Amino acid sequence: MKFGVHVSRAGGLHNALRNAVELDCSTIQMFAGNPRSLRSNPIQENEAFDFKEGLTKHNIEPLVIHAPYLLNLASPKEEIYELSIQALAREITGCITLNADYLVIHPGNHLGSGIDAGIARIAQAIENAAYIAGLKHSNEPLILLETVSGAGTEIGWAFQHQRDIMAATDRVSLGVCLDTCHMFAAGYDIVTEEGLAGTLEELDRLLGVSCVKIIHANDSVGVLGSRIDRHADIGFGEIGEKGFRVIFGDSRLRSIPFILETPKKTIEDDRRNLAVIKRLAEEAVVK
Repeated sequence: MKFGVHVSRAGGLHNALRNAVELDCSTIQMFAGNPRSLRSNPIQENEAFDFKEGLTKHNIEPLVIHAPYLLNLASPKEEIYELSIQALAREITGCITLNADYLVIHPGNHLGSGIDAGIARIAQAIENAAYIAGLKHSNEPLILLETVSGAGTEIGWAFQHQRDIMAATDRVSLGVCLDTCHMFAAGYDIVTEEGLAGTLEELDRLLGVSCVKIIHANDSVGVLGSRIDRHADIGFGEIGEKGFRVIFGDSRLRSIPFILETPKKTIEDDRRNLAVIKRLAEEAVVK
């Protein structure tokens, strides 16, 4: 199994690589730029080359880039919508420069315009951004739609939303990134064998489990169906150690890379959570 964390590239890509190696990650996620801005500086090719060489040397893959939080591809407000499209295009360009495997995006907030209208906006925005960035069609997805908790007017808390976005996107292949905290908060029971089986049956029926390329492993502060997007340390939230053993007990999920986005103040927090998640994967009864 592959496990990694979201690493910071503050101070340069070499810092992100150093932290990944120190933590013995087999996969990583990071922001290509400022996560709280729609404007970012381009990645320098020489820095990107050294970074890619380092990842290859230490067998760290896939490399996952997370788009900025301010991106809202569903916005009915034209200025924000256009800024989000341009920002997504830059993120795609950054992924190409870094030879990243995946770009994870939160689908967006419809802000009252409705889910159907928001889904149409998201699909068009992705296609527009891909065109601007010169992204050519491929059967292998670069962009992954993350499952979200469903707070406010978020789109993407139900598998039907990802299905409809993917169906409306003709020129770009899309995949899915599951987030354990978000799914649980959105109302998917993934902590019992029966609940997880039903969840994966629905996922497979609507999307196909094979479209899931990355799983964000996060415990949840909120209870089942709370719609609260607050991550907890592994084993200290409402999913708990028992819930993660259930998740790791499904053989279909064990082949998907797991990336932690758990709370941290220092690298030791990542080290601790990685140790716990690896232990739970070993303790799981695989079916």
